[in-house]
Amino acid sequence: MTSDRLTYVGHSTVLIDLDGSRLLTDPVLGGNLGPLVRHGAPPAREATENLDAVLISHLHHDHAHVGSLRKLDRETRMVVPPGSQPFFAHHGFLDATELAPGASVPVGKLTVTAVEAHHDGGRRRHARRSQAIGFLVRGTRSVYFAGDTDIFPGMKELAEELDFALLPIWGWGPTVGPGHLDPEGAAEAAALLSPRVAVPIHWGTLYPFGLHHLRPDRLWHPGKEFLDSMREVAPQVETRVLSPGEATSLA
Repeated sequence: MTSDRLTYVGHSTVLIDLDGSRLLTDPVLGGNLGPLVRHGAPPAREATENLDAVLISHLHHDHAHVGSLRKLDRETRMVVPPGSQPFFAHHGFLDATELAPGASVPVGKLTVTAVEAHHDGGRRRHARRSQAIGFLVRGTRSVYFAGDTDIFPGMKELAEELDFALLPIWGWGPTVGPGHLDPEGAAEAAALLSPRVAVPIHWGTLYPFGLHHLRPDRLWHPGKEFLDSMREVAPQVETRVLSPGEATSLA
């Protein structure tokens, strides 16, 4: 495997190693989040080491988890959505750059651009008007991290010659609500984006305590359903379904 790779840490947390830079998305790093229990491999220690930036899509607890943020060095560079800088400053992160859709910042040899997302950005203390965004990371390869979003009109024009799309396909319970993609919707998004490779995220990791005994299917079925839907609506796109802790080359 080359040094340029993606590691699906779990839920919406992905470690992107590209062109000598290490980016971590939406860190959820503990064994539980309130009533939600983590399933699958625990995050490896190296997932939070030598990070060049952390990308935060929005402030919902399963994307900007305070307990997980405490595991990070407070000097870590944070790239965050509009309206959320005071939240990160309150938690000790003084290098937090807000990005509105269309704005970019350099990270090493990479360019990180905020893009539109159709999702409620959440209401957290110190950040009552925070928005939700996605990210486009460009270097020798391009990676779209959707965060949480529904399909939106401009998705087809989001990026030309996109290499990888990290698409949410589920959530943390037996159902998903508005503003989220399910496996079929994520496949439709992939058909619009037409990346070289699609990787499903935001699934198979968090689940309410004890519910896996009654409804285990929602922990593992979404990945298969996404793969089946991709074969129908976006057969030109390679699909790589990863388990938490598993990595794949960016080649």
